Amino acid sequence: MTRTLRIAPSLLSADFGYLAEEVKAIAAAGADLIHLDVMDGHFVPNITIGPSVVKALRPHTSLPFDVHLMISPASDYIGAFADAGADIITIHAELDEDVQQIIDKIHCFKKKAGIAINPNTSASNIKKVLPNIDSVLVMTVHPGFGGQQFIHTQLEKIKSIRKQIDESERDIDLAVDGGVSAQNAASIVQAGANVLVAGTAAFAGRRDNYHKNIAALRGAA
Repeated sequence: MTRTLRIAPSLLSADFGYLAEEVKAIAAAGADLIHLDVMDGHFVPNITIGPSVVKALRPHTSLPFDVHLMISPASDYIGAFADAGADIITIHAELDEDVQQIIDKIHCFKKKAGIAINPNTSASNIKKVLPNIDSVLVMTVHPGFGGQQFIHTQLEKIKSIRKQIDESERDIDLAVDGGVSAQNAASIVQAGANVLVAGTAAFAGRRDNYHKNIAALRGAA
């Protein structure tokens, strides 16, 4: 199945003092969706935003919001992020919770459900939930902080998950998050990804550069 490449700028690399303006600028620059990283200082060693920030940003763009929950427990907050305006809610395969139950809960709120997988987690860990999800997010850095270097060994995992998706014959997006740049976009897409989550590469420089940044990612891929 041929899929359209989509660029998902990660707000983790935006200017947090002007988030609404950053959202509008990156949308105008050609983004296809907005990636919002939610961290709790427990599941990952950092703290970022909550449902109130997602709700505050929602009126500033019509682009889909992919809310990436790096929190534990996650189940307790699905409703809050759904009500705040998330279109996709992505949880982690590594959660010490019933992941399938959370996926069902996301779908109950009429939202798309994604599963994220960390660098040290095997691709086989998502096989059980693959029939019920809408997207897979392969982490190519260790989650918690932006600006890390892409872990090239994850390309084989991307290929493995692409094969699983193709064999399932389901319409599932395959996204990659972590160290994505114009220098490695081609190899990531060749491995099977169709969504590039880009933080530093999308938000580098002033807002006048955002269009050029996104065009560079799309052109390289």
